[in-house]
Amino acid sequence: MRIVLQRVSEASVTVEGERISEIGFGLLLLVGVAQADGEAEADWLAEKIAGLRIMGDEEGKMNRSVTDVGGAVLAVSQFTLLADTRKGKRPSFIGAAMPEEAERLFDHFCERLRAAGVDRVETGRFGAMMSVALVNDGPVTIVLER
Repeated sequence: MRIVLQRVSEASVTVEGERISEIGFGLLLLVGVAQADGEAEADWLAEKIAGLRIMGDEEGKMNRSVTDVGGAVLAVSQFTLLADTRKGKRPSFIGAAMPEEAERLFDHFCERLRAAGVDRVETGRFGAMMSVALVNDGPVTIVLER
């Protein structure tokens, strides 16, 4: 799995002109599921993200996790994170999981975030054309892989 994590002051997903999810302060996660991924990768990443100390404390230092500060998570499935651009000009997505398996693992990942203590986990709409809006806080952007 490959995840692009952004600390945000707000983020939302719109599908066909309708806002389907939104959060205030928290994390926006763009989640790519690879063919070789399984529940172990999803579990590890959910635990890592729930405890990752990237939120500011009283002194503004990154000492707190999203669970410590009661922040929300907006997770958006994004198979294009698995693009292979080593050859030619057109990306290949052959390394991305098939949609049915990717959706199952994405849903499992979101459940594991909740189990790890994230009180509010919102999502985009799997497989839809989405408009994702965000205000990056910091900016803080981290790429995680497992």
